Amino acid sequence: MVMNRAPAAKSIPQSTQERVRAAARQLNYRPNFMAKSLRQKRSFTVGVIVPEISEGYGALVMSGIEDHLLQEGYFYYVVSHRHRKDLIEEYPRLLQLRSVEGLIAVDTPCQENKSLRVVAVSGHQHVPGVTNILLDHALAAKLALEHLYALGHRKIAFIKGQEFSSDTAVRWKTVQESAAQLGLKIDAALVAQLVGEVGTPELGYYATRRLLETRRPFTALFAFNDISAMGAMRALGEAKLKIPEDVSVVGFDDIPSAAYQNPALTTVRQPLREMGVIAAETLLARITSPHSARFPDSIIVKPTLVVRASSGPARRPA
Repeated sequence: MVMNRAPAAKSIPQSTQERVRAAARQLNYRPNFMAKSLRQKRSFTVGVIVPEISEGYGALVMSGIEDHLLQEGYFYYVVSHRHRKDLIEEYPRLLQLRSVEGLIAVDTPCQENKSLRVVAVSGHQHVPGVTNILLDHALAAKLALEHLYALGHRKIAFIKGQEFSSDTAVRWKTVQESAAQLGLKIDAALVAQLVGEVGTPELGYYATRRLLETRRPFTALFAFNDISAMGAMRALGEAKLKIPEDVSVVGFDDIPSAAYQNPALTTVRQPLREMGVIAAETLLARITSPHSARFPDSIIVKPTLVVRASSGPARRPA
């Protein structure tokens, strides 16, 4: 049980587990995975599909998925599709050929798969048989805009996500709704969109440059994610605008490096690692109880606002 990371091993004292592993090392013992798989008619393997493997959203979700799968003794394949439609369609079939028992799709469109259990993180699609792990985007937009509103900001610029991102449409819709509730008017000229497939600060940098080129004044900027907010801060600095004295900046996600920007980034925190853990827990529960009808179509998680040094009172008109 210890060597196979069986759930029952959790009840075995840690000291005993360490003795078992020490004996295994001394005897060069390895569990026969193929024998276990054939005996139980299971592969104990799942597939994870992500847009890309880089710092930020996907990496944090993956950390939660990985931790839980390793804890439960599961192996996993990770594939990145880079938003190529052919790979999005092909990868589930290729993973199934490698005997995965289920799939976790991170920020990736899903199709109904009657032979596999599927859990989606930020899928925003109602697909039969798929459980969606979703952020409460309405609350997220409310937290960010109420924070800026309370600081006196009325002219706010926005950076929307790429068109292919599953979060872009729903997040922008909730931003518009929250702005309307606060009586904030969104100037279309102060809305830029990220353009490009790779999630790097460069995309936010050029989006902010386009906002600055409009010559429309704004005292705050709400970015689609922390990565784009970092690029925005660079563009604002080059334009001789101080943060937050001239322009406050708010990001989204709360990736680890957000707290180490200069100034530290105010951001809406998605519990990304927790979302990964929930996705893995849900998938394994569905795999081990395939005939249960108790699994919900969606599981909603709550965001929080992390206030740091990049947001402050709106500057007063000269």
